[in-house]
Amino acid sequence: MSPFGSLMTAIRRADNGTWELPGGILELDETPEAGVTREVLEETGIHVEVDELTGVYKNMTRGVVALVFHCKPSGAIERTSRESTAVSWLTPCEVSERMCEAFAIRLLDALDGNGPHIRIHDGQHLIPAG
Repeated sequence: MSPFGSLMTAIRRADNGTWELPGGILELDETPEAGVTREVLEETGIHVEVDELTGVYKNMTRGVVALVFHCKPSGAIERTSRESTAVSWLTPCEVSERMCEAFAIRLLDALDGNGPHIRIHDGQHLIPAG
């Protein structure tokens, strides 16, 4: 998500200090798109419009599947929340430096325009397909 070309919004999580993209668990009565807009607003203060699905990522260790959407900011000013201690607009290089491979690839995939990507990982590193 970015108002500035290839900059992407990321948060530093309050619970473990790692940098990740904003997100969370859908409510039972919520569509994926509604969940994305709610979670991004809760964690960053930024209103977004969902553009497209860019990837599906499965943590093979925990059995969690994450859907990642490209979004366009539509208002508000970034702020932290009880779930985030920092909100920042990162370049692709900064994403690779600050995030583990399993989370960095989600943002980098969203930029390449060749999705949706389907990837598996162990919580930190990608697992080669095959």
